[in-house]
Amino acid sequence: MTASHAHRIRDVLRWLHRWIGLGTAMFLVLAGLSGCLLAFNTELERVFAPQLFARSHPAPGTPRLDLAELATRAQALMPDARVLSVTYSEPDQASVYFEPRPDPSTGRPRVLGFTDFFLDPWTGAELGRRDHGNLREGLINVMPFLYEFHWRLVAGNVGQWLMGTAALFWTCDCFIAIALTLPRPPWRGRFWSRWGEAWRMKQGVSPGRRLFDLHRAGGLWLWCLLLVFAWSSVMMNHRPVFEWVMSRISDYQPDAVLPPHPVSAPRLDWAAALRVAEPLMAEQARGHGFTQAGPQSLMYDPSANVYMYSVYGSRDLFERSPKGGGTTVTFDADTGALISLWQATGERFGNTVESWLYALHMARVFGRPYQCLVSLLGLGLAILSITGVLIWWRKRRIRPRNG
Repeated sequence: MTASHAHRIRDVLRWLHRWIGLGTAMFLVLAGLSGCLLAFNTELERVFAPQLFARSHPAPGTPRLDLAELATRAQALMPDARVLSVTYSEPDQASVYFEPRPDPSTGRPRVLGFTDFFLDPWTGAELGRRDHGNLREGLINVMPFLYEFHWRLVAGNVGQWLMGTAALFWTCDCFIAIALTLPRPPWRGRFWSRWGEAWRMKQGVSPGRRLFDLHRAGGLWLWCLLLVFAWSSVMMNHRPVFEWVMSRISDYQPDAVLPPHPVSAPRLDWAAALRVAEPLMAEQARGHGFTQAGPQSLMYDPSANVYMYSVYGSRDLFERSPKGGGTTVTFDADTGALISLWQATGERFGNTVESWLYALHMARVFGRPYQCLVSLLGLGLAILSITGVLIWWRKRRIRPRNG
C-alpha cells in the first residue's frame, strides 16, 4: 500500500470517527453517567427501597420457603392475577411475576397497578409492590427508573432502538478509534515505541494538546472494556443483529423458540412441578458433570405450557444475585418430560461469550473491585465522549481563522 493510499484511508477513518462520536456522544454520556450508579444497583436499592428486603432475618441456616410454597402464597395474595415466576432475587428477597387474569365483565386483562412484587423468603409475607420505574411512587422506584433510563431512555421500544443503534455505531467506532492511534508507516522497527507515545499524556503541552492526549490515551487504556460494553449493549438492545453476527463468527446457538401450546392450566401445579424439577436437575448434573449450589427460580410459560427451573450451577458466572443467569432445565408442564438443559458456559463458545458479556456488563463477577471499575468506566465513557466533542468544537473554531 502506498503512502497516499494509507493517507486517504486514515482520512476516511478520521471522518467516520468524528461523526460517529458526535452522533453517539449524548447517548454515551447518558449511558455512562447512569451506569456509574447502576454498577451498585442492589446496594442502592437497599438505600432507596429498604422495605423490599426482609426486615428481620431468622437464625443462620434457617431454610427459606421453597419456590413452590412462595408461588402458592403469592397466588393467595393476588387472586386476580396468575403467578408466572418466583425467584430468589436476593438472599433476603423473593420476587414474583404475575400475569393479570381477564375481567369476566369485559374479557380484558385486569389492571393490576404494579409490575414488581416482593415476598419475604422465610415467611411468604408481602414486602411490597411497585410499578417499575414510575417515579410518582417515590423513592421505591429510583433505581428502576434509572435502569429504564440507562437501557432505553424511558422511551419504550423507540428508546431501546436508539440506544441499541448508538451501541452498534459505538462498537464499530472502537475499531476505528484504535486504528487511528496506530503510528503512520514507515515504522522502520520502531512501531511499539512510537505507538507507546499514544498511551501517554505529554508534559508541557498546550491545553488543546492535553485534551487530545486525554481523549486518545484514555480510550486506549479503557479500550478492551469499552468494546465489551459496546457489544454487550448491542446484545441487550439489538438481539437480531447480535445473534446474526455471533452465528457467523462462532458456534453460537440463538435462544430456542418453543412451539406454542397454550392450555387453560397445566396438569402439574407449582408443588408438583418442583417435585419433578429437582430430580430432573440432579440427573442432568450427574450426566453433564456440573454441581449445583441451591435453587434460583421456577417459572411457568403459558404460551408453550412448560416450566423452567433454574439453579446456581458450577458453570454459572454470576457471583451475586441471579439477575440474568442460571443453569436451567425446561420441561413439559403436563408430563414432566425434559425438553432442554441450558448452561451459561461450557457448551458452545459463542454462548459462553454471551454469558460473559452479560455478567461483565451487569458487574456480577470479580467482586467489589470490578463493581468499582465498572462505575469508574461509566465516568470514563462520559469523559471520552465529552472530550471528543470539545476537540471537534475547538478545531471547528480554529479552522476558519487558518483558512
